[in-house]
Amino acid sequence: MIRGVHTMFYSSEPEALRAFLRDKLGFPAADVGDGWLIFDMPEADMGCHPADPQEGAPSGTQNISFYCDNIEQTVAELTARGVEFTGPVANHGYGLVTHFKVPGGFAVQLYQPLYTKRPSAP
Repeated sequence: MIRGVHTMFYSSEPEALRAFLRDKLGFPAADVGDGWLIFDMPEADMGCHPADPQEGAPSGTQNISFYCDNIEQTVAELTARGVEFTGPVANHGYGLVTHFKVPGGFAVQLYQPLYTKRPSAP
């Protein structure tokens, strides 16, 4: 039975991105050899969005974002750790959303869901 999801970022600066995820975002990781870190994530969810090249993305596109319970508090904590945000928090309907820069020259979404998640299984 499937018991989880493995996500990946492709970066032109993978070592710096691994250090950022470990040191700035605080994710625990196992070194599986030669500094290659695999991060243990606290929980996950997955959405399936319609493909729309004009207003979204083409079919087959994947996206990784992080979510939190209190976006203002999380932004403040991450900013204090040196994380740079690309803009203010905005209400996108599904959540309160912002983005932050990561090594490799791209940004990642952070949001506070405005939808109710089902309780975690024991």
